[in-house]
Amino acid sequence: MANKTNKIRIGVDLGGTNLVAGIVNDNREITHKASIPTKIGEPYQVIIKDMAELVKKLVEDAGYQISDIESVGIGSPGAIDNKNGVVITASNLKFENAPVVEEFKKYINVPVDLENDANAAAYGEYKKTGDNCESFVMVTLGTGVGGGIVINGKIYRGFNGIGGEIGHVLLKQGGIPCPCGRTGCWEAYASATALIKQTKEAIKNHPESIMAKAEKVNGVTAFEAEKLGDKTAKEVVENYISYVSEGIIDIITLLQPNKILIGGGISNEGENLLNKINAYISSHLETYGVPQPEISIATLRNDAGIIGAAFAASDM
Repeated sequence: MANKTNKIRIGVDLGGTNLVAGIVNDNREITHKASIPTKIGEPYQVIIKDMAELVKKLVEDAGYQISDIESVGIGSPGAIDNKNGVVITASNLKFENAPVVEEFKKYINVPVDLENDANAAAYGEYKKTGDNCESFVMVTLGTGVGGGIVINGKIYRGFNGIGGEIGHVLLKQGGIPCPCGRTGCWEAYASATALIKQTKEAIKNHPESIMAKAEKVNGVTAFEAEKLGDKTAKEVVENYISYVSEGIIDIITLLQPNKILIGGGISNEGENLLNKINAYISSHLETYGVPQPEISIATLRNDAGIIGAAFAASDM
């Protein structure tokens, strides 16, 4: 039987593939977790009902009751109206103006907070490793370039709730088209998707490269071939590192945060990635002799969004 001396906080990751819910303790750890497939294409009412049923089962299986829930935090992709608990738009969920919080509270009437999933992940990493920082930024290098900003312990959302879209700052005017509709966005150069395109282009131009032997080109293909001494791969990696690092330099110049964390699939390169980024930034950023932000690799991986959503709700 679970310890019921304290109320429990719950975080939910509303993903395009799965709904994942977890109970999060004061040590920023998930003590119990449950998941079910997301019924993509179904109306939001169906998906939110599934979410509520998942939370109910999670609570029951952990030995608690609904009355033990302190709050529920939900992290969702898309543009989020945090104040009103609405997903304005989320293309992969096919949500448009979906009143997620209102709908969820029909089934479980507790305090509920809705966050953008990247903001939730950033807040989770902040609560785990950065909550002594006045300012904190997380950058995720995945399918796109996402992230979140935390200032004075609060998620920065902008006045309209959709601030902090760091992947769509301009890296190159008139550059590569970005899924957002603009051209030259940081995401178009520094995402894992972009790296895969860069790797494939290099293979096309240099079929003698070790990378050409890869069964499937992915975000680590160039890094792995570089480690084997492949010159073409080294060129791909160096160019990619320059794209990533220039965006981080812009973040530093604008915000001078205490700490920057790098997450997403590419961050699995760990110290190899981090060392290259730090070396580039050290040689391209004017520091004026003052301390600079600490840059490190995110540690919570897929749990970050659940932990961050849970604490965002309990910290409301």
